[in-house]
Amino acid sequence: MTQDTLVTETNVDDLMRGLGLKRIVAMEETGRAVMEFTAQTQHCHAVVQGGYVAAWIDAAMARAVSAVTKGEFGCNTLEMKVAYYGPARLGQTLTAEGWVERLGRSTVFLEGSLTDEAGNVVAKASSTAKLSRFGGRTVLG
Repeated sequence: MTQDTLVTETNVDDLMRGLGLKRIVAMEETGRAVMEFTAQTQHCHAVVQGGYVAAWIDAAMARAVSAVTKGEFGCNTLEMKVAYYGPARLGQTLTAEGWVERLGRSTVFLEGSLTDEAGNVVAKASSTAKLSRFGGRTVLG
């Protein structure tokens, strides 16, 4: 999966399916990735629980690393800061965007955001991650 790929039962793992991944919109070699998620019942109390918001942004930031390294590396989050600006609600399609700010030999600095269907910023994040290979598994998509 690289660009504008709808998610089906066969092209996504259980983790991404559980997070409500709807579509990978873009994975650019410049180090930017865009993904769409659907807020589902298991993600919510009255609004989407903040851990899911963070996970959606984290997933997009990780895909940005895969894109910029042409699938050679994924990453393990070392630290992540999330600022929440508004609620994500049940049934919404939310867009997570992640990008590489700086790529080093073993560490990468990332930023990301989550917006709702109206384009309102729900949350922003920054992260430091360790570049990693995942035992022969592809990290693209």
